[in-house]
Amino acid sequence: MKTLFYVAFMLLGISSKGQDWIESEIRINELISGTLLTPPQKTDTLAIIIAGSGPTDRNGNQQMQQNNSLKKLAEGLTRKNIATYRYDKRILKLLRNNALKEEELRFEDFVDDAVATINYFKNHDYSTIILIGHSQGALIASLAAAEEPVNKLISLAGSGQPLDLLILDQLKKQAPGLVDNAKQAFDDLKTKGKAENFSIGLASLLRPSVQPFLKSWMAYDPADALQALEIPILLISGTKDIQVPPGESQLLKEAKPEAKLVLIDSMNHVLKKVTGDDLDNAKTYSNPGLPVAPELIEEISLFIRKN
Repeated sequence: MKTLFYVAFMLLGISSKGQDWIESEIRINELISGTLLTPPQKTDTLAIIIAGSGPTDRNGNQQMQQNNSLKKLAEGLTRKNIATYRYDKRILKLLRNNALKEEELRFEDFVDDAVATINYFKNHDYSTIILIGHSQGALIASLAAAEEPVNKLISLAGSGQPLDLLILDQLKKQAPGLVDNAKQAFDDLKTKGKAENFSIGLASLLRPSVQPFLKSWMAYDPADALQALEIPILLISGTKDIQVPPGESQLLKEAKPEAKLVLIDSMNHVLKKVTGDDLDNAKTYSNPGLPVAPELIEEISLFIRKN
């Protein structure tokens, strides 16, 4: 009898957990597929989560960095009765199909993907759409919202200045000897269309095949893109973010004073809490079991629900 009771209890537990959300695979087009989580209680509100730079999947992961940051963000919001959709970046589909031509990739491609996703869900019973852009995804979200109107926008660890200036700031802290060389390379890329005379220390960043994409990305100022929007905006940064420091969100706040700025204590770039040093910070990038900062879920859900 005890065994039967235990089995029944376990089955009830599984059933209850499964009722947190309904999970669906949604294909937007030939390049974009993702996961839609809908809560048991019907809602017409959808948060579209846009990932950051690199070959990042819908869960916030890359090949050597499995942290499930965006997966846990989506699940946390869906538990708050907010439907969420997160998708793999087009780079992943192109890589899987052996069809990626890096030299043909442009920043506008990612904006087009976000616009296509917004349009898809506008035609599928969602009257309130919020964009949540993480890191590079924050700029993508701002540009997409200018093309296809949405209700609200959340910049999560977004830069407040153009890419080249952000990289130069990072180099000043990590490799100051490369700063002048990098600045010249970026200037050449913007004025001449290509950079040739750069240090071997910048070779992976400025390889010829990726230069057209970098040039297209550097053309956009995140502060200007955000300033052009006339919708409620939430800016979130973590005080332990060493990739895109919280000062970047402050720059966005200065450009858009009416936006709400929230700094989450001890949260890093992959949305996890860090109590130790930079080594402990780095370890969280490959720890999928760690939850995202609870305050992050609370701040975003409150912002989305606010009239």
